[in-house]
Amino acid sequence: MKGIFPVDRFEQLRTPFYYYDMALLRQTLDTINQEVRKHEGFVVHYAVKANANPEVLSAIRQAGFGTDCVSGGEIEASIRAGFPGRKIVFAGVGKSDWEINLGLDADIFCFNVESIPELEVINELATKKGKVARVAFRLNPNVGAHTHANITTGLAENKFGIAMRDMLTVIEHARELSNIKVVGLHFHIGSQILDMGDFQALCNRINELQNELERHRITVEHINVGGGLGIDYQHPNRVPMADFRSYFDTYARQLKLRPGQTLHFELGRAVVAPCGSLITRTLYIKEGAVKKFAIVDAGFTDLIRPALYQAYHKIENISSEEPKDTYDVVGPICESTDVFAKQIDLNATHRGDLLAIRSAGAYGEIMASQYNCRPLPKGYTSDDLA
Repeated sequence: MKGIFPVDRFEQLRTPFYYYDMALLRQTLDTINQEVRKHEGFVVHYAVKANANPEVLSAIRQAGFGTDCVSGGEIEASIRAGFPGRKIVFAGVGKSDWEINLGLDADIFCFNVESIPELEVINELATKKGKVARVAFRLNPNVGAHTHANITTGLAENKFGIAMRDMLTVIEHARELSNIKVVGLHFHIGSQILDMGDFQALCNRINELQNELERHRITVEHINVGGGLGIDYQHPNRVPMADFRSYFDTYARQLKLRPGQTLHFELGRAVVAPCGSLITRTLYIKEGAVKKFAIVDAGFTDLIRPALYQAYHKIENISSEEPKDTYDVVGPICESTDVFAKQIDLNATHRGDLLAIRSAGAYGEIMASQYNCRPLPKGYTSDDLA
């Protein structure tokens, strides 16, 4: 396992830190572009919430992607990374006035609007600036996804989006607002989805909605289906990339786009998760009454997904080639939930060994906190350490 990590360089760095394999990221971006080019009118925006590391963002911009932002800070990060406003979409159920004004000043592609009160505020702020805000309505399609309950977003019980029964009312109301231009419909049903049937169900629902709109002589220029494509967390070496071909082909086959419509995607995890690893150093090996603990210097302050979602990340000892032993890998935080994995097999682990927590490029560094007054982890790329 040492072969894919510059372990000698790692020894010189303070742990824990994030490491990004830029060759894998660029290969992933190239693969996405190859698949997208097969289908007319497909446009990809990168979901900045997954990872806003400046070097990662720069590589994504160079690949020609746009961005999907859910805060003013993400819009600012996109602009700093060189993304043009016309490639930025702004989503989120609770946009504040300063964030909306930032989007208007940057002339972003569109606001993904989630309620009538939000629509009216955007119109008010756009009027004050003498601008016309482009909006897409996020509709809640009431489509379930085979994923963790905390990252399902397309059900009627979720806080996101406008109920389908209100679709026509909202669109008609928007047409009465002088500084609003309706350009599309937006959907997102969840995250870490591996069953293409979930995306097919979304396509079927969108087809029904488009037919309903056309009966009222309403058409839109853009359809935005969000993201949600998952990755293989179990086998990061054998399956280092998401199934982009099946993902895009599903939409190409199942979604009935109208002539001239563009289809927008907002991929995050599938773009960056595989290329990132959290590198942590073993502090102690503790022999418990019934198990052995590998206590490391990373905690849920550095990678919260296992504590928050009981998420699985493959862990590898990149310092040892000794026979394997079984450990609970735990961090130093004063919380019982500070556990990365239980009863996993690692090459025999000793104080000072480096462990790589794989597939951590999404929702890792970006969600880090300073609980217990811990410093935020730094991020390094393979370009930095070449």
